[in-house]
Amino acid sequence: MKFKIIDDLTIFLDNIIPEKQLSKLQEFLLSGAIFTDASKVLAILIIFILGSEIALTLTLTIFNLPVSVLILPFFAVPGLFTYVVYQQEKRIGEIEKTAPDFLRQLSSMLQVGLSFENAMEDMVQYANGPLYDEMRRTIIEIRMGRNFDDAWRAMSKRLKSKELERVFAIILDGRKSGSSISKVLSDVSDDLRDLLALKRERKSAVMMSVMFLLISAVIATPFAIGMVSVYSGFMQDYGMESEIILTAPVAGELYLVIHSILVAFIISIIMYGDVKKGIKFSLPLAISSFGIFYFISTFGGNLLMGGL
Repeated sequence: MKFKIIDDLTIFLDNIIPEKQLSKLQEFLLSGAIFTDASKVLAILIIFILGSEIALTLTLTIFNLPVSVLILPFFAVPGLFTYVVYQQEKRIGEIEKTAPDFLRQLSSMLQVGLSFENAMEDMVQYANGPLYDEMRRTIIEIRMGRNFDDAWRAMSKRLKSKELERVFAIILDGRKSGSSISKVLSDVSDDLRDLLALKRERKSAVMMSVMFLLISAVIATPFAIGMVSVYSGFMQDYGMESEIILTAPVAGELYLVIHSILVAFIISIIMYGDVKKGIKFSLPLAISSFGIFYFISTFGGNLLMGGL
């Protein structure tokens, strides 16, 4: 029965959501190794949230929990986003790790007399991995009539790696100029290997600072602001209300979100030198910190009273 509901809701979403938006969502999911139709993922997500809300509503009446717990199922949306972002970063790391060896092997095959296209086809037949999957997709696009240069540029954008995008642009320029493409591949392979080694060294050097920022954003600050909310609740229970006590939790929540977003941008600058990457890190950090804050502000008072 539930599968029929998912199928019916999937068809409904296909009809009401513009195809362009579904295509963007599908590309986003594919980049996170989720090989399911975008509309079906949305249908499962909606049914999960509705089912969880019904279950929590019944639980509220039995265990007398606060109504605010009804917000918990909606964390599935940023949870899915965080998972896809994590898979993207993992995939990019795997691609960058295998790219130098791939380019070196491709150079060797060109030196024995194979054409560029034939060398690509031979390599992807006996290898697995995200880079080779993208190569297979590129070969299919070329066979279907897409221009070789356009297919390679599209692949470099899908890889979401500035280093590889620069390398592939150099390779295409080398083909156009008529220079020895095998020599170009060999040179860019060595350069890419050195560049990735420097990138790893830079990440390891700044990891201590990044961990300090993460602890501050996800644990220390939410815990402190959550305790402020608990203290405010104690004061209100004892009838000691004031404007500061009433507005302190709201101001703390706003500060918590702003702090998490700023930390995400700082981490992206430290690790990648690109402030734009902070956009996709800001949501997971904000959700994680708000989750800690919510737990402390909701159950912290009971835990303290139980301990006392």
